[in-house]
Amino acid sequence: MASLQNSPSINQIPFLNSFPRLQKHNGDFSCCRRRISLLVRAHQAPPSLNVSSSQDRPGRRHIIAAGIIASWVSLFNQNSVFAAENKKGFLPVTDKKDGYTFLYPFGWQEVIIDGQDKVYKDVIEPLENVSVNLLPTNKQDIRDFGPPEQVAETLIKKVLAPPNQKTKLIEAKEQDVDGKAYYTFEFIAKAPNYTRHALSTISIANGKFYTLTTGANERRWEKMKDKLHTVIDSFKISNV
Repeated sequence: MASLQNSPSINQIPFLNSFPRLQKHNGDFSCCRRRISLLVRAHQAPPSLNVSSSQDRPGRRHIIAAGIIASWVSLFNQNSVFAAENKKGFLPVTDKKDGYTFLYPFGWQEVIIDGQDKVYKDVIEPLENVSVNLLPTNKQDIRDFGPPEQVAETLIKKVLAPPNQKTKLIEAKEQDVDGKAYYTFEFIAKAPNYTRHALSTISIANGKFYTLTTGANERRWEKMKDKLHTVIDSFKISNV
């Protein structure tokens, strides 16, 4: 069975030296849903209450109901914000120290692998995983390394696939997210007994070269591709 640990460690390959202009620098996931049940009851007035008190009761009931509804709306708005930040079927990862966040599919497990900052994988399908790598750099923008296709080709051949695998770049593009440039690309890496179909996104911030890669066995690509695109699209870097 193919294992993520067969992939080369990013620290074992002089990837940054490959760029001539770069100098090396010193089920249904619904556990968070709240069910709120509201019930406003109008009780019969005790015999001791006079007519004026009885006439006041509807007004008081309306005030109480309005207060309850206002509290419910407040809770609903809070839950809406939470739902927007945490997509159904995914769990969030936030690294405040290195300044990045992303989502990964519910059910994947965190594993420790040398040279990787974060790794989550499916325990049954080990090629279904996501990893984050960080390298120091003195560049300020990913575009300083070259166009998307050139950077993607170099990264795939020298870092993301072992040298004995045949690789093919399918697509590479640039996108801007909150004023920060990202390169995102899709590729295939063929080993003797399996083929991995993968997605990567890269960017620069905080003096670091960030790489997030996710993928799956080619035979499961059609089933997994939407989830993997969600992982890629969720990757955000902040200044720390």
